[in-house]
Amino acid sequence: MRDKTQANSAAPGDRLIRAGAVVFFLGAVATLVTVAPLFLGAKPFPTYMFGLSMLMAVGFLIAGAGVLRSVTAGRRQAREAVPGASR
Repeated sequence: MRDKTQANSAAPGDRLIRAGAVVFFLGAVATLVTVAPLFLGAKPFPTYMFGLSMLMAVGFLIAGAGVLRSVTAGRRQAREAVPGASR
């Protein structure tokens, strides 16, 4: 039996994973920018810049939520595909 989804269709959770990757990347850039003056001997950035580094963790959590949503949708789809298999 062929799968009825198209190759370019987005599965549940895909947008969360992409958004999490973007937020994680922004946090990684903020971390590099914040830490660079410490190695270069320049004046450190204000404290709120260190808070921007936490975007890495936020992005990781967003992407993790997307993965969990994708897994639950896959399980639901697999359960529906097997006739008579109820919990």
